[in-house]
Amino acid sequence: MRILGIDPGLLHTGWAVIDTSGAVRKYIASGVILPKASAPFPMRLATIFRGVSDLCAKFSPDVCSIEITFVNKNPQTTLSLGHARAAAIVAVANCDIPIFEYEPNVIKKALTSAGHADKEQVYKMVRMLLPAAKPKTADESDAIAIALAHANMSKFKF
Repeated sequence: MRILGIDPGLLHTGWAVIDTSGAVRKYIASGVILPKASAPFPMRLATIFRGVSDLCAKFSPDVCSIEITFVNKNPQTTLSLGHARAAAIVAVANCDIPIFEYEPNVIKKALTSAGHADKEQVYKMVRMLLPAAKPKTADESDAIAIALAHANMSKFKF
């Protein structure tokens, strides 16, 4: 099964593609979609939509796993992040790819056995489980973690 993991963000949308067969995990690719911070809001959403659409066309994932947005202290930030997440979801859904949504603490627990693991712990587990992965940013590392979490929990989701 090929999994596209997405860590949505308005300025940095992390993505990762892994293959899984039983307990075997294989790193394929990862990166970050970077809308221009100076671009108007609708154009940043369009950049995310096009970037995720391109990933679906290039890698042909069987499923997509994406992080669920938590409410932040600033409601406007939460709303903006929700828009970025929606742009990614619509791009994937437009390609008829099933989408699985996970809360951040569930992702961390599936990877590190601790629901409140910090970013460094997540990064270390990503590197341990997929040595070929060399994420350059936390967004990229988180996207790999999201894909791995789905691989670890997919037997419970189907």
